[in-house]
Amino acid sequence: MKKVILTSLVVLALIISFVSCRDTADKAEDAAEQAGEAVETAAEDLKTAGEKAMNATGEALDNAADATSEAVDSFKQTGEEAMDEVKKAGQDVKEAAKDAADKVTDKAKEAKDAVKN
Repeated sequence: MKKVILTSLVVLALIISFVSCRDTADKAEDAAEQAGEAVETAAEDLKTAGEKAMNATGEALDNAADATSEAVDSFKQTGEEAMDEVKKAGQDVKEAAKDAADKVTDKAKEAKDAVKN
């Protein structure tokens, strides 16, 4: 009777061991699948973040190019306006000098005529 009980206990222990190992294997397989899914999700998130970073960098470069272009245009316009003002001032000086020269010439003629008379 002892042998039957001991044999039954050994068989029961083996059955429990195999069932337990099978459950552990199933749990390990599930954990591996979940880890694989987590890696795939992380890879997709990383790819999305990289694309967003590239788009943001592209937009920043475009904005910088636009700002530089606007600054150059503004500088060019300011330079042109300054040149126009310088030309106008030059014309004013030229006309004022001509008027002054004409007045000096007129006064010289008057003085010459006054000396003759």
